[in-house]
Amino acid sequence: MVRPGEVDDEGPYAGARGRMPGDPVPDPGLGTAPTPVAPARAARRRTPYTRVFVRLLPALLLAVAILYDVFTPRYFTAGPLYTAAPLVAAPLYSRRGTVLTAVAVVATVIGLQLSKGVMHYVDSLTELITIATVAALAVFVNAFVRRTDERLASAREIAEAAQRAVLPPPAERIGSFEIAACYEAAQADAFIGGDLYAVQDSAHGVRLIVGDVRGKGMGAVAAVAVVIGAFREAAEQEASLEAVAQRLERALAREGARRDGLDAFEGFTTAVLAELPHGDGVVRVVNRGHPPPMLLHTDGTVHPVQAREFALPLGMGELGVWPDRAEQAGFPGGATLLLYTDGLSEARDARGRFYDPRARLAGRVFPHPSHLLGTLADDVRRHAGGGLTDDMALLAVRRRP
Repeated sequence: MVRPGEVDDEGPYAGARGRMPGDPVPDPGLGTAPTPVAPARAARRRTPYTRVFVRLLPALLLAVAILYDVFTPRYFTAGPLYTAAPLVAAPLYSRRGTVLTAVAVVATVIGLQLSKGVMHYVDSLTELITIATVAALAVFVNAFVRRTDERLASAREIAEAAQRAVLPPPAERIGSFEIAACYEAAQADAFIGGDLYAVQDSAHGVRLIVGDVRGKGMGAVAAVAVVIGAFREAAEQEASLEAVAQRLERALAREGARRDGLDAFEGFTTAVLAELPHGDGVVRVVNRGHPPPMLLHTDGTVHPVQAREFALPLGMGELGVWPDRAEQAGFPGGATLLLYTDGLSEARDARGRFYDPRARLAGRVFPHPSHLLGTLADDVRRHAGGGLTDDMALLAVRRRP
């Protein structure tokens, strides 16, 4: 359910927001077509220097203030620099580091005033009291920031646990199939949204789903859980892919009957379901109003698996009922099946042009699905200028030669 123009140094499908934990970091050199990586590498080089400068900023402010006091007349004051040092340290340092910075600032001011013999002046005493007060406030600010960071860290852990529960990473290999998945939420620091994927092995082959729930927030997450739960059960029990789609339709209808407000009438999920029989070199696809999956062949050609007849998204069965029909296509050894949500195909660049995955992938060959998804995620983020406006789910399956 991974945040692409550059690799997250903190550890991504961190994403997600990035990539799922345990996924390999994509190699931008993979594929037969070159991938521009110089800007991303430059950004990774700049980041440590920026962090070092920010961490040293309180000490630099204190040093500049001391030099200013030493080399200027008595009636010039570096008070603003002294007050800034502990305030800058408060959100950056630990409690001990903030206290040490505050003590160092106050001690420095006292020492300089004593050396100049000006401590008995009213303005000097007022300046010392002001700096000491600000230093004490900085310690309290640090304590508040630490508590807030702890709550945020706890929330992130809960979000990661929820993602693993709702969208667990699929097995890397099932029979003769190699599998990789990627999820990136458009909302900053989010781990899960309205997109979904799932992989389930069954007696009828490996069955897959990628979908996009209408809406955002916890309502969409709840619908994702319903769809995935129903899919896993139906994939095990139903003899055909069409029957799996009908089970999902019924599950969403039951969910819609329990929900109030607008979602009760307009809730729906676009989805594409695929079935990969273990013994046959074919893929069967049922498409419910979703972008068509693509087959990437070993010669670099890319072919979408188009539905012959349009079908309504899941959850809209009351508007019309007709039987689902699975499309079948050849799936030879070495080929890769790519399923994705519209967060990929509707990503826009600065000129408003949509990202075209078929054109971007044509002529390229990837040795493993994880390499395909890593390169694709990086490429679409560069195309969108570093940020996505919609959640994006990617699922790739390669039939081993």
